[in-house]
Formats: sequence, C-alpha cells, structure tokens
Amino acid sequence: MLAILDYEAGNLTSVELAVQHVGGDCVVTKDPKEVAYAERVIFPGVGAAKSAMANLQRFGLDRAIKDAVASGKPVLAICIGLQLAFDFSEEDGGVDCLGLLPGKVKRFVFPPEKHVKIPHMGWNEITVTQPHPLLKDVNPGDECYYVHSYYAAAEDEKMLYCRTEYEGVNFTGAAGKGNFFATQFHPEKSGEVGLSILRNFLKWDGKA
Repeated sequence: MLAILDYEAGNLTSVELAVQHVGGDCVVTKDPKEVAYAERVIFPGVGAAKSAMANLQRFGLDRAIKDAVASGKPVLAICIGLQLAFDFSEEDGGVDCLGLLPGKVKRFVFPPEKHVKIPHMGWNEITVTQPHPLLKDVNPGDECYYVHSYYAAAEDEKMLYCRTEYEGVNFTGAAGKGNFFATQFHPEKSGEVGLSILRNFLKWDGKA
C-alpha cells in the first residue's frame, strides 16, 4: 500500500489517478498511523509554504514524514513537497521547513524590464545531473510540467539529481538523499516521462 499525504494542499486526485494508472495501490490520508503502515509514501501539494507547514503540523504529518524517511521506506515529494523538504523558505516572510535536505527556497526575481512571467508555469526541459533509479527512463531533451514561483537552492551537489533553467536561473528540478526523492515538477502531469518516474517509484527499494 502507498500513502498519499492529504494536508489540504490540493492536487491529490491527479496524483492518485496517475499512481493507479501505473498499477499502484494507494490511499489518500491525513492519518499518521496510515502513513506509518504504508510501504511507501508520496508527499505532493501545491500552495504556499506557511499554510502548508501549518497544515502538516496540525495533522501530525510533519512528524509522520520524518518518521517515514527515517524508517527507510521510499518517499517521493512533489512540488511544494520538495520545497518543504529543505531547511527554510523565503515565502510568506520566511518559513522554517522540514530540514530533510540542506538548503533554502528562494523566490524567482527578475529585472522588471525583462517582463518574465511568474509563476514559472508549463513544460520545461529537465537535465539529469547524476543517475537515479527514478530517472532511469529520462532522456536528454525530455520535458516535465512545472507550476511554481519559488525554487530550491540545494547546498549539497551530491543531493542534486536534475536541473532546470528558467530565463537564466538554473534551479533544482529534483533532489534526494537515500530513500527520499523530491521533484519540483509534477510527474503526474508530465505525460509519459512523469508516468515513468512514478512507475519506477513503485519498484524502488529506496537506494540511490
């Protein structure tokens, strides 16, 4: 059984349907006990860092995520799940996050004359920087779907698995450590490339 965390951060149905499409047996849950029972966990979400962290804490899911990672079971974070995995986010005036990965989350900032659209939304190429079992079917030139106004700046290059470039800013597309892996892009909205990542996650033993 795979647990998809419900902390009222949206985007759950598309994740659930994508997991089922690739053959996964899953449950959407707010219950930390179900998370502890699950064999693997997906930590998805869209929205703002402050409210997302508050909801995780309200449901006890902040502790459940940390316990799941500590237990060695495979855990996949998506979009704001990736951002909350880092130490700190600049969003909402500054938010202390889960600290599963070292680094900070920063806002895209561009000169006004460039007229760059924020959020960064749509398809963009992902560049794999080192191999990982979840990315084994990703090829040069493959694109995934993004929706975000903030990006993660990973402090440890060894934890960086893919990069993406937006208007000159090169940012973390995917990062991980041990049995924890996180993507800024949405695999569930990224066509066959994203489905391949979810399919690989269902088979993954949690080792990089």
